[in-house]
Amino acid sequence: MTAPFELRARADRRFIYSGYSMLVTDAHGAVTGEGTEGFYIENTRLLCRQELTADGVPLVPFAASATSRHGFLAYAEVAGGPQVPDASVYLEIARTVSDEGMRTRIRIENYALGDQARGGAASFLLGINLAADFADIEEADSGKRTQTAEVEARWDESAQELVFAYLHPKLRHCVAVRLERSPAPASWTGTALIVALVLAPGHPVELELCAVAHLDPVQPDRRARLLTERVASISAVTHALLDEAPVLTTTNSTVARAWQTAIEDLASLPLGVRTGPATPVAGLPIFQQLFGRDSLTIAGQAALAMPTMLRDTLLTNAAWQGEHVDDWFDEEPGKMLHQARRGPLSLLGEDPFVRYYGDYTAPADFLIMLGVHLLWSGDRSVVDGLLPAARRVLEWMQDYGDCDGDGFLEYQSKSSKGVKQQGWKDSQDAIVDDEGRVIEPPIATSVVQAYEFFGLRLAAVAFAAAGHGVEAARMLRRAASLKSRFHAAFWMPDRQFYAMALGPDGALVRSISSNGGHMLAAGIVPKALGPAVARRLLEPDLFSGWGVRTLSSAHTAYNPFSYHRGSVWPVENASFALGLARYGCVDELHRLASAIFDSTELFAGNRLPEVLGGITRDADHAHPGVYPTSNQPQGWSASAIVALVQALLGLQAVAPLGVLLIDPHLPPWLPDVRLEGLRVGPARLDIEFRRNRQGETSHTVTASHGRVRVLRQPPPEAHGITVGRRARVGLRSLIRRRGA
Repeated sequence: MTAPFELRARADRRFIYSGYSMLVTDAHGAVTGEGTEGFYIENTRLLCRQELTADGVPLVPFAASATSRHGFLAYAEVAGGPQVPDASVYLEIARTVSDEGMRTRIRIENYALGDQARGGAASFLLGINLAADFADIEEADSGKRTQTAEVEARWDESAQELVFAYLHPKLRHCVAVRLERSPAPASWTGTALIVALVLAPGHPVELELCAVAHLDPVQPDRRARLLTERVASISAVTHALLDEAPVLTTTNSTVARAWQTAIEDLASLPLGVRTGPATPVAGLPIFQQLFGRDSLTIAGQAALAMPTMLRDTLLTNAAWQGEHVDDWFDEEPGKMLHQARRGPLSLLGEDPFVRYYGDYTAPADFLIMLGVHLLWSGDRSVVDGLLPAARRVLEWMQDYGDCDGDGFLEYQSKSSKGVKQQGWKDSQDAIVDDEGRVIEPPIATSVVQAYEFFGLRLAAVAFAAAGHGVEAARMLRRAASLKSRFHAAFWMPDRQFYAMALGPDGALVRSISSNGGHMLAAGIVPKALGPAVARRLLEPDLFSGWGVRTLSSAHTAYNPFSYHRGSVWPVENASFALGLARYGCVDELHRLASAIFDSTELFAGNRLPEVLGGITRDADHAHPGVYPTSNQPQGWSASAIVALVQALLGLQAVAPLGVLLIDPHLPPWLPDVRLEGLRVGPARLDIEFRRNRQGETSHTVTASHGRVRVLRQPPPEAHGITVGRRARVGLRSLIRRRGA
């Protein structure tokens, strides 16, 4: 693509972040208190204003940009005043955020020359306008404040420290802003710190402020302490993840840039919590917190790049596993976490999200990722330690997940303020019938059943590797039974596709949606039907040209800018790509991967947002737009890039056996890919893939450290592939390696 696209989600805002800390500014780097602007820690806005003035007049900004994931630099001019030469006095405003808080460094210099310089120094009153409101990020984003209390400002002139205290009877929040360096002491006017400055030409001055939060230490639950118990600096975790990730090189510059951005974004998202330091947040600015299925999906899709992230994410989710029945939190024994946050609304009990379990995809995701972790890492000790949590998930599925005993998992919130839709698509209006009516729970979505099947299959691998063969066999029998019953219940012969769900009356919700792609990803589709499902997924009503829509554009409820009724999610499209590779649907895989990589070219830094618009790609629509309140960066939009590369190369590690399975099919637009430092258990290798003129992809292992064999194998669900053919292909790859 050659057009100079520079799309951004939330284009009028800029973000920097680290762990639970975040700064949101306007496009010029100012914090005005508008919308989500502000400095946050743990979903709590501490400072809602940090603006500079000169003699009470706003500065004139002219350049601002993030310099890293946690740093920001802006430039501004002091507007001409009686003691300020025109176009001569400029400021640098540099901000950084960390676990400890936020630092702001202000450097001011007078560049006056000639007659201006002879006129003497510039002098003015620098105003640092500050305010705090302790709003929840949800309140700031929506503009609807539901919890309020007086904010008291206390100025200590001798310490040059300003403390904003939230006088809420149930919260003890405060933020201290200390002027640590300044050419002159500040005074507090009630709205601003004022510093009298005199600047001789060529003699710059600097000021430095540090904002540190002191949030209510009261923890409503033992598990909630896990959010604040940190053992590693975010910087250390980030550097370790970057060192772990393989280096990808290719002549396709789009893919190269998208990979590099994705790897850097993934490495920037860890929480640094004690249970697993590399566990990622979901996304910025709204989901800077722990989400169960989000963290598992991010880490699972990125497993070939960052196996440590998946290990830590499994450990953290196991630590949060449900322990007893509590309807307010939709908690049940063995159920996995939906989300955990410490914003004011959650701490005050305005919502149940301080520890909330209203999610039917997270339990299956935990089982899936347990198997994925074993296959990529070979770390039996970690997997063995997680088997008790996996057993509790399996018990939850049988004891609580299937409330009507029909053999399928159906969700229904018991919390008065819980999430209504608890499947993969969890927005309020995500599940609709052919007439566009929103279906009310209890609902058994096809995606939840498919991932239960996948979870049983992959958990069986983990249990078998740990020596629990009887349990593994039992899981495989459960999976086989579910696959048979699922197809009978959800397949629509007249539409040659899977239904969205079973409604509360057991009737099919026949809406055509992206759910069929999840069926392929989970491997629950019979082999003979895989190509038909793949073709249907790529028909124009579902495939926009930028990806597969969440809902068919022919549906009466279609809305291209909704959350789940016609938008395009990179994360689920990456899962579909893995599913297409699993069934050997190469042509469809190439079309889908091309669309997603093309979409990265629309966005600054090749960074995909959380959700794309569902507008059709055509001559009148050079880009599809963005869901209006998308997060960017979003963890699973970054992990999607890693998963796409995995799908195109057909990579699957079997680390306990020291084997890397491959089935590479590079498209014409991606003729070569090289991965250096790819990990398979304790081994590492450099491997290169090249497409020839006949369209065939070859591979070469250029270096290896440790024991690992590369075996070429057709995909597991490819139709018509016999055992004999699999053996011949594998034998040829072994002979070729020995001959090399």
